Amino acid sequence: MNNLIKNFLNEFRKIDEPVRVISHLDADGLSSAAIISKALKKNNNEFSLTIVRQLDEKVIKELSLENYSYFLFVDLGSGFLGFINKHLNDRKVFILDHHIPENVEGNFIHVNPHIIGLGSDSISGAGLAYLFAKELDESNKDLAYIAVIGGMGDQIKFNQGLNQIILKDALDSGYLEIKKGLKIFGAQTRYLHKLLQYSTDPYIPGVTGSEECSINFLNELGIEHKDENGNFKKINDLNQDELKNLITGVILRRMGSEDNPEDVISDIYLLTKEDEESYTKDAREYATLLNACGRLRKPSFGIGTFMENYTLKEKANELLKSYKLEIINVLGWFNKNKDKFIKGDKFIIINAQDNIKDSMIGTLCGILCNSNIYSRNYVILGMVYTSEGDIKISMRTNNHSLDLREIIKKVANGGGHSNACGAFIKREQEQEFINNMNDVLAALP
Repeated sequence: MNNLIKNFLNEFRKIDEPVRVISHLDADGLSSAAIISKALKKNNNEFSLTIVRQLDEKVIKELSLENYSYFLFVDLGSGFLGFINKHLNDRKVFILDHHIPENVEGNFIHVNPHIIGLGSDSISGAGLAYLFAKELDESNKDLAYIAVIGGMGDQIKFNQGLNQIILKDALDSGYLEIKKGLKIFGAQTRYLHKLLQYSTDPYIPGVTGSEECSINFLNELGIEHKDENGNFKKINDLNQDELKNLITGVILRRMGSEDNPEDVISDIYLLTKEDEESYTKDAREYATLLNACGRLRKPSFGIGTFMENYTLKEKANELLKSYKLEIINVLGWFNKNKDKFIKGDKFIIINAQDNIKDSMIGTLCGILCNSNIYSRNYVILGMVYTSEGDIKISMRTNNHSLDLREIIKKVANGGGHSNACGAFIKREQEQEFINNMNDVLAALP
């Protein structure tokens, strides 16, 4: 990878004109964009940044009409080398991406782990952006923590390979620290009983989804959910004995419904410069905030959180609150309609049509995938109408023997990761897609 980055940088240093930067709107994409923006600004490169929902021929063709000689794609591009070569072959194109690349040669400088035999989960787009920024200027090590946040958004593991280097840089920079704790989303910000009520990863049988059951669960463990002044407690308010009792209780509740019920303790990645009870304290929560900004079509708010812009950070926090309310509404809709969906032995097809926002279908599939509502080997497929008039497809699974990218390619032109991918189809293809995907999923081993 070092040789790829060095060659990339050698060519990049030749640029003496403004650069057109394009990135994706998820947490990894926004983190990538923030790293590139900071690095180019420090290096005195002029640039223009655009965040896109998806990259396709239409977007690439529109970019070709712009008066730029240099384009930099980050966290996307590799799957569309043919279109890039077709419409931007008279420009110099740079690509930092970890998705499966097309086997196409052209006038582009390409860094991708697949080129050296690694997979998409070996490093995130933000990780590649960071390695480039670090090679550009050693002082950019202070951006490593952003790469960790981006990697969290793509569920990248930091105990292996290139990610170990990125994690070490983040720790050495003083921007990140690691503590052992209960792996539960919202630990820094939610009240204890609400933390348990909304916990989907880990899913806690008989507790998740109910405020009353969450409070009763705490009472059974001898843990008060309010302090002596009547204020709601947070997990950080618990003493060591209470915390141990809580962890033991969660593990016991998960026994019988999970293959590994003890998998609730993990390294918690905390950002040292952030306020203790902020949404941006925990790297995993920060990634969710970024996803909220992207999915609710306000990516600038997410990037602004990295730019010391207090106003944009506040707007991002408010957006996250709206995002959480959307999740509650989406889960409510699902629970009312869960018997109406197409269900096989190893899959479910959820056709939401126009009942939920298109930005929420991936979130719904992810939550269901990590719950115990369906088998851990299930394939969760969601469909929803978009405001642009097409249909968005999202697929999720925890079955490591499956590659969803190979499955979706049998029916639609999609991409992503082996356990999380998606596609867009035309509205008139709706029933044909359902029929064909039903056949493909029904034939799974």
